[in-house]
Parts: sequence; structure tokens; C-alpha cells
Amino acid sequence: MTQKTSTTPQEKTDTAALRSRRMLLAGFGAAAIGGVAAVSAQTPAQAAGPIVAQGNSGSSSVANGGTATDLVTRKGKDGDLVRTTGYAAAGDGGGGLYRFVKKNAPAANGGTVLAAPKGGAWVLVHEGVVNFRMFGIMDASVNADDALDAMVNDASIHRIEGHSPLNFVRRHRFSRSNIAFDFGGHLMTTVGIENAGKDDPFAAVMFFRGEVTDAVQEAKLGEVVPDLGDIFPVADSSFFAVGDWYAAEVNALSGRWERELQRMVQVTQIVDGTHIRINYKNGWPLGKDRTMTWRRVVPVHDVTVSNLKFLGTGTDEYTGSHPLAFEYAVRCDVDHIDGTGTFWPLIQRRWNTYYSTVSCMLKNPTSVTWGGAGYLTQQIYCLYGYVANCHTANARHLNDFTASAYCLVENCHGDGDDQGPFVTHGQYEHDLTYTGNSGLMTFANSGAAWGSAAKRITVRKHVCSWFVARVRITDLTLEDVQVIGKPSLAGSGMLWINADGAQLRGCTASDTLVITQASDNSARPTVIADSHFTFVAPGELTNATVKTPVTFVDTVLDRVGGMKIAGAGAVTFRGSTLTAADDAAPVVTSSERLRFEGSTLRNARIAAARGERQAVEIAGSDVAIKGGTGVSRAGDGELHLTLSDSTFRAEGSATHVAVTKGATHYRAVGNRFEGGAIELADAAFGASSTLLHTGNVESGVTRTAFPAAGPRVVDTANLVV
Repeated sequence: MTQKTSTTPQEKTDTAALRSRRMLLAGFGAAAIGGVAAVSAQTPAQAAGPIVAQGNSGSSSVANGGTATDLVTRKGKDGDLVRTTGYAAAGDGGGGLYRFVKKNAPAANGGTVLAAPKGGAWVLVHEGVVNFRMFGIMDASVNADDALDAMVNDASIHRIEGHSPLNFVRRHRFSRSNIAFDFGGHLMTTVGIENAGKDDPFAAVMFFRGEVTDAVQEAKLGEVVPDLGDIFPVADSSFFAVGDWYAAEVNALSGRWERELQRMVQVTQIVDGTHIRINYKNGWPLGKDRTMTWRRVVPVHDVTVSNLKFLGTGTDEYTGSHPLAFEYAVRCDVDHIDGTGTFWPLIQRRWNTYYSTVSCMLKNPTSVTWGGAGYLTQQIYCLYGYVANCHTANARHLNDFTASAYCLVENCHGDGDDQGPFVTHGQYEHDLTYTGNSGLMTFANSGAAWGSAAKRITVRKHVCSWFVARVRITDLTLEDVQVIGKPSLAGSGMLWINADGAQLRGCTASDTLVITQASDNSARPTVIADSHFTFVAPGELTNATVKTPVTFVDTVLDRVGGMKIAGAGAVTFRGSTLTAADDAAPVVTSSERLRFEGSTLRNARIAAARGERQAVEIAGSDVAIKGGTGVSRAGDGELHLTLSDSTFRAEGSATHVAVTKGATHYRAVGNRFEGGAIELADAAFGASSTLLHTGNVESGVTRTAFPAAGPRVVDTANLVV
């Protein structure tokens, strides 16, 4: 038989209170033994403990200890609990719950550990979230360096908050992981900060750096590593461990820093005794004679810095200041950093993998001419980065990549952008994507020492005053890129590309389009479609370096008078429109083959100037000129001129075609010529030439010169009206 026992309401209340206190004390005991705080000063569990007066002999109750500064005069016993009302004054935000530790007490730090009068210490009880006010830092009048060091170096703290302006006078270097900073949108200053070393962009207020070990393996590959290969030959795979990180780099080529691979990667599989798989698809083929070096590193990881306003000080590499730097870092993210007056990059990164930089700003850095200064973010040897919603004003670069890959930049904008918000150094960057940004953009522009190369760069919905990708940029893709010149920047309005698999769609340039060729690595053609370009002055559409074909589709080129097509590579206009002024000079072409298909030419006169065999073809097109000569010859090479199924209209004294010298193979079939003249001189149709002029309509056309029919000249079935 079970006996029932009744309990009064008062007994229930007393029992609950006792249980609450026992549970609270058990939590405190575990925290003290393990060295990790268990209860936050703001949690309801702490509020459940009664606050009572406590004598010097100590008790298990939570006592009212006044302020934190009062605790230095308060004695205690192991386990005594005291709640303070503030740090120096009640309600100043620096209060908390402290537990007295007598034996093996940690060293006092003025905040989370407060010295007691006769040995022992009062230790802050928390759940890993601490702020600067708990160290008596209420504003920037007291330097916050010691408090920062104390909190970062305490493994039990995982989140540090700032609730007021802060000033720092030291440049801190940390190897800490798994920690978040939220500065609450308050201002960080560096008045009186110590000087940095020479040329050290990592001398930030907070520099997080992983460990670089002495474990190194170096060996020749012995076999080719293809483009997009993620399995690498190694001397001995037992050196590696799945999950470990390595700074991987291939030996340099002719340039001082010219390496196709220089990244921090993680091993994901031991394939066999001499092969490993890594978390990176190589962007460039590596020959079997190349040497790879693998150095094991232990990166810092999972660090987040948020909501900070920063005002720099100093004007040079020694006195200048900036808030953040990361090296050998994984998943180290930054957001809402608003900087002004920095010298080195606001956020400096090297050997970073998996990271984001979001909603950051930089205004008026102190230098935009010193190498490496004035950036919002510089990223060297980085992988899988995300940069978004950032802005610069009067800065050098918003986003700079060096030897980086598989990164995305979107919705970032720069004003006062003459120095170029978006750049790469040209150390074999690859698979970078830019979407919805604005500001001057140049790629691989730092010189041969880095290699001047990049691959698979994609830019979408971009607006800028200058776009240059002139060196060894392979497989460049531009979609809806608008280049609009401005009076304050000489040479602006220019779009300059490398004819190595470049593909443009929906792009414009207000002043000129320039095509050169510094490499020939792509398997895809260079095609420009659905675009519009204006030429404010005669220049080269393609220069003499262009050897591969370039095709324009449904594209408009305005003011082409005097333009030169200097490259030997074939140029085709399909469904395109070319316009020039009534009195404009001709387009002078040295291309081995210039072809117009279904295109419209308005005063776009053509002069064939190649000294070797050359073809000029106009098919299914609409050609009209006011004065001058539509198609002429200026070079001495063998000319193959084909006109088919097109309409040619001439006003005034214009001449449709004038060929007066050299070996010529002329074929005009199914065309309509209106007005003007045709001049085909005997000197151009000797024993080595041919002429076929048939099935054409000539309306009001004057033949000022035309060879007599013969074995090599056919002039039949034409309708002359």
C-alpha cells in the first residue's frame, strides 16, 4: 500500500528555491573546476539566486558586492558568489556575477579576474560572452589593449562585444579560433598606436594568423596535372592526413612571383601511396617536371568580426593603421566594417580559404599611390571568397585578388574610382565572378613578375569608366558591361580585351574598343554579340598581335572612320552595323579575311591594305556611302574581293568599288548597285587575276573603268538600267 504525503504551498516554494540554489551552485562548481564559465550574467538562471548580504566568512548565497572595483577590498572563501552592480559605478554596464577562487587562482586581469586583498581572486561567471565594460573600458579615454588581450586569450570566451568607442595603441597578433567580435557599430580609433614595421600590411590592430609548421614535403610531380585536376602526385602520401591543411605551391617560372598554384588547401582523400586528393580543382595544367612544395599549417578558423567603425591614424607604412588582417585562416568572416583614413588595406588577407567580406566600406584612405595601400580588401593566395555589398570612396582598390580562385564579388561599388576598384595582379587567378558591381576594372595588370595571366573571369552587369583585360586573360566572359567615359579621366570610355576566347554580350563602350592578343590558350572563339561601341578617334580595333579570328554578331560600331584592323586574324561582322561620317576616312584592314554577313554599312568604307593574300567579303548586306570609295585597295597583296546578294547605294561622286592595281580575284554576283561608279582598272586584272561580274543590277551606275571580257574576265547576265 502506497502512503500519500501532502505538501503545503510554502513547503513547495522552499523546496523549489533550495533545488534552484543547489543547481546553480553545481553549475558554478563545474565551471570553476573545468575553467569554463557556465552561467551568463544576464541569464534567468542567475536571477533565480537570491541576493543577500554576505559576511566575510562566506556563504552559498549570491551576495551584493557593490561594484567590481569594490571587490579588490573584499575577502572571500572558495565558492563565494557576488553580483556587482557595475564596474566603477552602479549601472555602468560593467557588472556581473563573480565567484571567489582561492587555490590556484588565475592571474588578475582587471576584468574577468579581479585580485582579492589577501590572495585568491574574484572570477567572472559567464557563458562565453564578455564585453569591454567588464574591464572598466567605458569609452576611448582608456586604452582597450589589455582588455582585448585578456578576452581573446581566454579560451572560455567565444564572443566579445563592444558597447562604446574604443582606442588601441598596440598591434595585436592572435592565433585564436572559434571567436566572434561584435563592436555594436561603435568607433575604433588608434590614437598613439605604436609604429608598424617596414612594409607590413599585416600590422593591423587585430591580426589572426595560423601556425606554420616545419613539416614540409617537396618533390617533382613526375606526371602531368591537368587543368581542373584535384588529384596530385606526391612523393609519399603517408606524410599527409585527411582533414589537415597545407600551403601548396609550385615552383616559380621566369617571373619572381610567377606560380600557377599557390593556395592553402585541405586533403580530402589519400588515393594511394603516391597520390592525394585536395579540396581544390587546379586552374592551370602543370608539367611533369614541375616541383610541388607542401607545408603543413594549422589555420586559425571560425573568426567573425562585425559592426565596427574605424578611424585610422598616421599617413605612411609605419604610422598608418587598419583594423584587420588574416593569414592562414579558414572561415574567417567580416561584416559591416566602416573605415576611414586607413593606410594599408582595411581587411588584409593571405592564405585564406572559405571566407566572406560583406557590407564593408572604406572612405578616403591616406594613400592611393603607395604600393599595396588604400585598399578595402587585398586577397593573396585565397580560395572560395565571397565579397558583397561593399563600397569605397576615393580609394585605390575595393577588391584586389592575387593568385586567388573560385571567388565571387557582387553588388560592390566605388566612387572616386580612377585608381581602379576591381583589379587582379595577374598571378594566375582563375574562376572569378563579378556580378552587379560598378567601378573601374582591370585584370592581370601588375607586370611580368607575377605572370600577367588569368583564366575564366566572368563579369556581369557591371558599370565603369574603364575596363582593361589586355594581357594573358583566357576565356574572359562579359555580359551587360557598360563602359562610359568621363571628362575627368583621360582615356576613359575604353574597353580593352585579349582575343583568347573572350566572349562579350550586351556590352557598350562610349569611346573605343581595343582588341589585342597576348595568349592563345582557349578552345573557344572570340565572339562579341548584341553590343554597341563608339570610337571617338581613329584607332586600332585589332592590333598586329591578333592572329585568331574575331566575330561580331548583331553589334553596332559607330564612328568607325579611320579605324584600323591591323591584326592578321579573320574578322567577321554578322548582322552588325558600322557607321561613319559622310567624309570619314576608310577602315584600313590588314586582316587576312574581313567578312560582312547580313550587315549594314553607312559610310563605313573599306580599304584592303594587307601586303599578303587577303580576302574581303560582303554578303547579304546593305551598304550606302555619300562620296568617297566604298571598297578600295591600298596594299600589294593578292586580293580576293567577293560581293554577293548585297545592295550598294552611292550618292554624289561616290564609287562603289575601286581596284586599280595588283593581283585581284574579284567576284560580284547577285548584287544591286545604285548610283555612283564602279572602277575596275586593267592594271588590276592581268594574267594572274580573275573577274566575275554577273547577275547584278546596275541602276544609274557609271563604269569608269572595266576590263574587256576574256578568258579571265566574265561580265554577263547583268541588268543595266
